[in-house]
Amino acid sequence: MADDDKKDEQELSEDEKLAAEWESAMEESGDDGDSREDEWAAAMSEAEGSGEKEGAGGDNVRAAPMEEFEESAEGPQGSGMSPDLDVIMDIPVTISMEVGNTQIPIRNLLQLNQGSVIEMDRLAGEPLDVLVNGTLIAHGEVVMVNEKFGIRLTDVISPGERIKRLQK
Repeated sequence: MADDDKKDEQELSEDEKLAAEWESAMEESGDDGDSREDEWAAAMSEAEGSGEKEGAGGDNVRAAPMEEFEESAEGPQGSGMSPDLDVIMDIPVTISMEVGNTQIPIRNLLQLNQGSVIEMDRLAGEPLDVLVNGTLIAHGEVVMVNEKFGIRLTDVISPGERIKRLQK
């Protein structure tokens, strides 16, 4: 027991030392800290006085202000487009078609010149990947439309499958 009392006295003396150091530092800065303590105490007493007491613990609890939302007649089941979706309908996205890809060392990349052939990871005749902002959404085949290249979608990736691919 006597050892515990000595430890408590040592801890108190260390706490007192820290308090004295803090007090001297506050005096040097010209701030006695009393005004801040008074402001804090006033704010706490105001909060305690304005709160509603609930439960046996006597904790102060205030109801948070809640905004009331009205249900719109035009929702997802209404006109087909909710007003929130109208905001994003005109945002441009980048659609790209990927023939295939491969990995080569930088040494081989630097040796490429006009007429070089790079072997891809796909077979001839395999469908192309259709990417929107880098995300696979479909597969398709190349077609000619008014002397321009186009792509005919042969398989559209379901939203569930797209989410699974993003999580990998």
